[in-house]
Amino acid sequence: MPRENQPYPPIADYALVGDSNSAALVSRSGSVDWCCIRRLDAGSCFGRLLDWEKGGYCAVTPEGEEWEVSRRYVEDSLVLESTFKVPGGEARLYDFFAMPSSREEYPYRQLFRVLEGVRGHAGFSVEVFPRFDYGQLAPWVRQEGARLYSFLGGDEGLLVYFDGELSKAGDHGLEASVRVHAGERVRLMVMSVPPERLDLDPPELPDPEEMDRRLEETLDWWRRWTSRFRHRGIGGPGVLRSATVIKGLMNDLTGAVAAAATTSLPERPGGPLNWDYRYSWIRDSFFAVRSLAEIGFEEEADRFRRFIERSAAGSADQLQIMYGLGGERRLNELVLEELEGYRGARPVRVGNAAAGQLQLDVYGELLELAWRWHRRGNSPDDDYWRFLLEIVDAAAERWREPDSGIWEVRDDPQHFVHSKVMCWAALDRGLRLAEECMRRAPERRWARVRQEIREAVESEGYDADRGVFTRSFESREMDAALLLLPRVGFVEYTDERMVRTVEAVREELEQDGLLLRYRRPEGDEEGAFLACSFWFVECLAHQGRLEEARKLFDRVLVTGNDLGLFSEEYDPASGEALGNFPQALTHLSHIEAAIAISRHLPAGAGV
Repeated sequence: MPRENQPYPPIADYALVGDSNSAALVSRSGSVDWCCIRRLDAGSCFGRLLDWEKGGYCAVTPEGEEWEVSRRYVEDSLVLESTFKVPGGEARLYDFFAMPSSREEYPYRQLFRVLEGVRGHAGFSVEVFPRFDYGQLAPWVRQEGARLYSFLGGDEGLLVYFDGELSKAGDHGLEASVRVHAGERVRLMVMSVPPERLDLDPPELPDPEEMDRRLEETLDWWRRWTSRFRHRGIGGPGVLRSATVIKGLMNDLTGAVAAAATTSLPERPGGPLNWDYRYSWIRDSFFAVRSLAEIGFEEEADRFRRFIERSAAGSADQLQIMYGLGGERRLNELVLEELEGYRGARPVRVGNAAAGQLQLDVYGELLELAWRWHRRGNSPDDDYWRFLLEIVDAAAERWREPDSGIWEVRDDPQHFVHSKVMCWAALDRGLRLAEECMRRAPERRWARVRQEIREAVESEGYDADRGVFTRSFESREMDAALLLLPRVGFVEYTDERMVRTVEAVREELEQDGLLLRYRRPEGDEEGAFLACSFWFVECLAHQGRLEEARKLFDRVLVTGNDLGLFSEEYDPASGEALGNFPQALTHLSHIEAAIAISRHLPAGAGV
């Protein structure tokens, strides 16, 4: 294929590499166009995904105009292997963040790019042009030693090592030209180091042999993690790939789960539906750890449970719907006016004002998390039970209020049915926990409020003429979030009301075989929301409509890229990914849909 001759490759051209702290996106041409190396929700050091001229990048790209590339993840890891074929030779490029051999060493914050000759010889250009703070700051380049350079600016520092000969390119970058022969390796390392440490005590760099061991250590780390995988149903390799993506979006130090690796990739070409998804939403994170727990990764669910309790300071009054990956509460939304945005999609935002919204469903998600944890053989201690008591009481007191809902609407709050049902779930799970764990609770009051919510939903959130649940009270609109009502037992999947609701959602929200979240006003449309299509698969499977479920499942799978990565949304007309990438909600919904189909397959049926 020819070299990329225009900026901004399609979103699906990128691959994720990460270490459950840092993350980067690597293009098919071998360019790191997005990297937040200090932490996934910190400022970017390579960010031309959001401004091709200002954002910075790190490229290891074949020389010349004619080359072909194929790529894969090595085994079931997040180690990316890109194989480049050029006239006269072939070479592999391994991209990965080094994983430690023990948690005590975590994290390295080291991005490795290892170029290995396969046959003949191949020439590559190497370019390292960091730009700190989302492209705002062009750093100072210093030579620290043989083949060793630093980039400094503000409170950020990078150490760059390369086996070959790098030379300065202007005042703020490095470049090289290298030729690899069969059996040879050339290594590039980019490491985050506090600038004051670089001034006073530069760290010792690993020698080439140790750098090669880092690759093996990283593969060993992923082998150990994926050995816990338990899924014997359909689509096993794809399900495991989705699990590794979610693990890559987690923070292994805190237990938080980022909703996506990026900010401001547009839900509609050209903007302005551009949001920062690099934070830990209670809802998305609960869905993520629930799906991981169902396929063998239970530790992640418990660590997120503890992250939320800590971040809320053990108090429902101080609970937010999202946090920074370290538990930060202030996620003030800023517009970076100086950046042009992906393919001109503006504004570019960092931070997310939705952190201050009321979203009532989080109460139900936290109690469902506690209930599932209990069902795995645990029981809340006194402190955790007090926290849960406060959450259930908050649901009982606030369920009548309008809120911003699962889709975080930024206009007037509404009485969303999904939000009310999740308040019902908080009360229901609170009552069950109190009974099974023999804990004191205002059970009569909780039971009364639980029944009040049910009656309100079944009257005000139900269209009796059509026999379907609706998006909000006294509305006739549909919402794909209604597909989630059976998950918490508010209604059975096979209940006639739910069967009719599923069909009404399809009728009103289907777009070329995929689902929208809800209908926006004309002229304000967005792409099909991929998680919703997987939710639809789940409903069909639990209703015994397996042929339909598998057909739709396959339809949604083809929206992923060649590596099995899914975006937030998809444009059926152009076939392009939309929104932040890769998106945890899509991947975890993929896992849940596969589990749902597998549970209903006849014994011995092919997968």
